[in-house]
Amino acid sequence: MIRTAAFAKLVLAMGAASSLSACGGGGDTTFWPPERAVIAHRGASALRPEHTLAAYQKAIDDGADIIEPDLVITKDGVLVSRHENAIAILNADGTVREATTNVAERPEFAGRKTTKTIDGSAITGWFIEDFTLAELKTLRARERIPAIRPANTKYNDQFEIATLQEIIDLAKAQSAIKGRTIGIEPETKHPSYFQSIGLPLEKPLLATLEKNGWNNKSAPVIVQSFEVGNLKELSRLSTVRLVQLVSNSGRPYDFVVQGASNTKTYADMITPDGLKEIATYAHAVAPYKELIIPFVRDSSGAATGLGQPTDLIKNAKAAGLKVHSWTFRPENNFLPASLKGAPVSDPNARGNSVAEIQAYLKAGLDALFTDDSAVGRQAVDSFKP
Repeated sequence: MIRTAAFAKLVLAMGAASSLSACGGGGDTTFWPPERAVIAHRGASALRPEHTLAAYQKAIDDGADIIEPDLVITKDGVLVSRHENAIAILNADGTVREATTNVAERPEFAGRKTTKTIDGSAITGWFIEDFTLAELKTLRARERIPAIRPANTKYNDQFEIATLQEIIDLAKAQSAIKGRTIGIEPETKHPSYFQSIGLPLEKPLLATLEKNGWNNKSAPVIVQSFEVGNLKELSRLSTVRLVQLVSNSGRPYDFVVQGASNTKTYADMITPDGLKEIATYAHAVAPYKELIIPFVRDSSGAATGLGQPTDLIKNAKAAGLKVHSWTFRPENNFLPASLKGAPVSDPNARGNSVAEIQAYLKAGLDALFTDDSAVGRQAVDSFKP
């Protein structure tokens, strides 16, 4: 269970956190985030089931500057942290393809199984928006990719689904305990979809930030999205810092919804003119890492090493944007051949993620998303510009 004695001690530290500053326990954020910030991607997701308070705590202990919750919303309008709104996905034959909770094994929720179209893709399974927060709190988190991270399965069914408020409470408490600012970088997931079903994410997000004194540009908060319209709306409603996520293919789903009236792609958005447009509403751009340094690939498409940096960082900074990038993962499965660890045939073996990260830092990266904050911290602290 997540509500252990250790976690109770963190909650007690909230009193100390409240005295740090007017920005709600975040300390002096004048120079936040720090240079070459380490962002815990879904927490320490290489070491604990992702998006749990345990994963965020491990990441903070390992040196993360920022923890990253993906935000979806419950039937009764509470923001919670899951990678997707689908909390268990089934194959065509009814077997579980991917699950971040134990919901498929809970007979009382069997009737909630359904098929929905999310951002153009039909998915069969169970979805956050069909549960109240009280119902979700009876579920327990599971490792999303057990084939790659089998060690994490020993933590299955131990931790609750965390709310945004619980994550903010943790960040504030840990800022007091650690004596440094722990920020959050929440991502709004599928905002067009949630808008379409009458559960928009933006105003509940801002309301939660406001309640915590974090709805401003001085707060240790950066809000991110792969869509554009919701970031522009947030920029009109708040001064909180924003990040435009950029995929390596396709286009923002809100552009897809707009049809022929908006044919811009992600590739268009990272041209010099596209970056200038992003700078009108966002603080930073966060492209997929191979848009910054492409992997060298052989004739079969297998990644063999790191190529030369593109002009993306140079162009983004010329437009006045900071640059974040995702995702740096330590296992061989995610690394090019030149950085894999022995035995190279083992996808679970760890390679030289430090060297990978430092290549991007050398190219001018301002912040990095990593699944293992200890590795990210080592890469940043040992980096020699």
